[in-house]
Amino acid sequence: MTDLPGLDLDRFGPWFAQACPGEVTGPLTGSLIAGGKSNLTYVVTDGRSEWVVRRPPLGHVLATAHDMAREYRVMTALRDTAVPVPRTFALCDDEEVLGAQFYVMERVHGTPYRTAAELAPLGPERTETISRRAVETLATLHTVDPAAVGLADFGRPEGFLERQVRRWKKQLDSSRSRDLAGADELHALLERNIPQEQAPAIVHGDYRLDNLLVDADDRIVAVLDWEMATLGDPLTDVALMLVYSDLARLDTAVADASTAPGYLTTDQSLALYRERSGRDLSAMGFYLGLASFKLAVILEGIHYRYTQGQTVGEGFDTVGSAVEPLIAGGLAAVKED
Repeated sequence: MTDLPGLDLDRFGPWFAQACPGEVTGPLTGSLIAGGKSNLTYVVTDGRSEWVVRRPPLGHVLATAHDMAREYRVMTALRDTAVPVPRTFALCDDEEVLGAQFYVMERVHGTPYRTAAELAPLGPERTETISRRAVETLATLHTVDPAAVGLADFGRPEGFLERQVRRWKKQLDSSRSRDLAGADELHALLERNIPQEQAPAIVHGDYRLDNLLVDADDRIVAVLDWEMATLGDPLTDVALMLVYSDLARLDTAVADASTAPGYLTTDQSLALYRERSGRDLSAMGFYLGLASFKLAVILEGIHYRYTQGQTVGEGFDTVGSAVEPLIAGGLAAVKED
């Protein structure tokens, strides 16, 4: 067996064989396919089958920020719905095995498109198809009845929007190190203009194209990274997806897939989502403002850590320049509502 940081196959193998009898037919080998400060993701194989193992980063982390049980539960609940999710095998709560909670799911083969350069060879027609299916998949998720799949207690939908506005202001205050034009005005506008909430749904929390796997036939075959999932107002998912797309047009963006020729515009995405979900989008300006505020706060936190010398790697020096344009976009969206 080949050991990897965070994945001791000599300990994992016996646990998995006991948890899922008959699955493993030979010696296991593995490789790390995603690491860093986010959850660690490994591919493990016995030469016949492949599985994906997900665990929190190494070292001390907050359980709420890397909740393996949450990801496992929501994907397991959605497996018999029209939402494409990997099949789940087992969740391990015993930290003696790998030093942290982890779970095992099937390996789904597909591409998490992140850049316009990756989509360009496909051409505008296929790019449009992929972006259209991303919106349709989100609408499908939001039509799932949480109670029908055992997720009635998965979150607190009452007061969801008010808590979001409060939460992201608190986050901003904890990392504010400079004057940010419009930040306080945007928060005040959001606080005063909270709309009547939509019927609650399962909210992904970080829905964007590079959290989806797309197969060779341009089908969405898996929605990944459910660690922020909850029950709440589904239009927060829609707005965040669109703000991510707008962010891609800034020079600081790394994930710029939405700039590829053929990718749906904001108006096209909203029209398609409205058609597929039947949701009322009349207050969309608020949701776009909230999503802009949330993403601006996240980027400001990264910028703050960069100025404190707490980031590792390249690209952090330009993150801060996207914060004020996001705030300005959020102000415009709320005021136009």
